[in-house]
Amino acid sequence: MRGHERESTRRSRRGPWIALLAALVLILITLVALPDREGDERCGPRGVTSWSADTRLTGEFARYGDDAERVDDWTGGDGTHSVRLPDGRLLWLFSDTYLGAVNRPPNPAGQSHPWRTADAPFVRNSAVVTDRSGRLDRTLAAPLFPDTAAGEWRWPVAARVEESGGEKVVRVLLWTRAKGAGPYVYGVPNATEVATLSLPDLRLEGITQVLDQRQVGDPARRVLYGTTAVDHQGWTYVFGADDGEKAVHRAYVARVPVGRFSSPEAWRYWDGERWGTRAAPVLGDGKQRGVGTAFTVVRDAGTYVLFTTAAGAEGLTKVTSYWACSPSGPWHGPAKAFTPPLPRDARDARDGATPSRTAAYNPQAHPALSGGGRLVLSYDVNWLDAAPAAAQAELSRNVSLYRPRFVSLRLGPLRER
Repeated sequence: MRGHERESTRRSRRGPWIALLAALVLILITLVALPDREGDERCGPRGVTSWSADTRLTGEFARYGDDAERVDDWTGGDGTHSVRLPDGRLLWLFSDTYLGAVNRPPNPAGQSHPWRTADAPFVRNSAVVTDRSGRLDRTLAAPLFPDTAAGEWRWPVAARVEESGGEKVVRVLLWTRAKGAGPYVYGVPNATEVATLSLPDLRLEGITQVLDQRQVGDPARRVLYGTTAVDHQGWTYVFGADDGEKAVHRAYVARVPVGRFSSPEAWRYWDGERWGTRAAPVLGDGKQRGVGTAFTVVRDAGTYVLFTTAAGAEGLTKVTSYWACSPSGPWHGPAKAFTPPLPRDARDARDGATPSRTAAYNPQAHPALSGGGRLVLSYDVNWLDAAPAAAQAELSRNVSLYRPRFVSLRLGPLRER
């Protein structure tokens, strides 16, 4: 009897510990599954309270692009992203890029601005480096990320500096796209990849595929990740969008432990309830609320703020925003939009009006240049034309149309609309 009593006593003592352990495991599973809801009491409606054109940064890219002494450097591009390097330099990444040199005015059309010849070199991506003082210094050999054997090209998006084997490297997210027609004249989305660049020489060491979308039959339902990324509490939240035919797209979010960009098995996608292997949109109704294929997100005073163009009726000349207390939402907005400055063209602008075919798109935050309550935002500028050849001719005729421009924003509490 005494043996049975001792065994019963041991079991009764183990019982509370087993129950406690089970409770802890359940809590951990719940924390992994739930979205990033910090419970920050500061979180609330937040957006742009004031803004101004950043003529210094805009002028620096104009200076560098117009330098006629360079014959193989960047003269214009879009898809503007940046990352601060450990030695203080800034790496700028671009998608479609014009190289070569620009010519001094007048151009053949008699306009008084620099121009490039119709045979100027054109590549699918490039990288430009500023020195420690912030002056644009050189263009890396382009394209930095080669086309694939399948005839696809790569557009670089968000980037991070990470540790790898005891050394620091640059991880660059890439969008892989292939030639398309109809609504996909800018390419059919195929995959998200991560490239590794060595430091300090910025040499390409390798490319890893993170998410293959080629098996998704409808290109409009394919999602590419990396338009923007936000670090918080040990996670990097990576945002993306589908490639639907309409101007209003749906936003998605994935997360990966900080420092594991290049580990596909570490990526998890928000499916509407938890982080897993499937994805569901966190913002967008396909009509009035949504994002462009490229947008940006920052975390400010406990609130996530998303900036986008091409949302609903705002069109490709305005920048609007949404806010949320978690990367997975719910996202509130859109807030009141603002219209950033666009280049004027004497042939099309009258009495200070903006050329109707000049578009602003792809707003991107640049944390390395922000601070002191100021957020630096770039936006790309392009010329809209139904005929691609006519659009390209316009970009060569007026080189200011295909370069990033910058604004400085101040964020603060907003009243919900």
